[in-house]
Amino acid sequence: MSFLRSFPPPGSAEGLRQQQPNTEAVLNGKGLGTGTLYIAESRLSWLDGSGLGFSLEYPTISLHAVSRDLNAYPREHLYVMVNAKFGEELKESVADEEEEDSDDDIEPIAEFRFVPSDKTALEAMFTAMCECQALHPDPEDEDSDDYDGEEYDVEAHDGMEVDTAPTVAGQFEDADVDH
Repeated sequence: MSFLRSFPPPGSAEGLRQQQPNTEAVLNGKGLGTGTLYIAESRLSWLDGSGLGFSLEYPTISLHAVSRDLNAYPREHLYVMVNAKFGEELKESVADEEEEDSDDDIEPIAEFRFVPSDKTALEAMFTAMCECQALHPDPEDEDSDDYDGEEYDVEAHDGMEVDTAPTVAGQFEDADVDH
């Protein structure tokens, strides 16, 4: 794929949090090969054995999660959704934009799946992603800087009243009503 390029892997100077060798990268269902995933404070990178790979900047990552649903994908993996187009899709999207200029509100989406050979590494990969993503809050999200890892206080942020009284056993059971 044409978006793969050669670059040095991130190191400790870039805040490398997790290095996961033997990780298969899949972009929108197409396998890119097996290589090493680097989760650093500055970026998320993947490099194959020949030194070709790609980097994702955290502000372009809209979602990341551990997927264990074998119906969605045959192996457990780190799922990453990115607001961008890559490779052959990039050429197609340019042609589509020339045909349809009315879809300016639609953002391009790419789905990456990182499948480590050792699936026990998924939790550490996810934790590193969470920590690094938190260093790059979305500037368009007014609430993104309100969350500091503690429980979100709905009343303080949304003006809603929340009943904090403890519930009583059977309190929400349906009552028999005689009509």
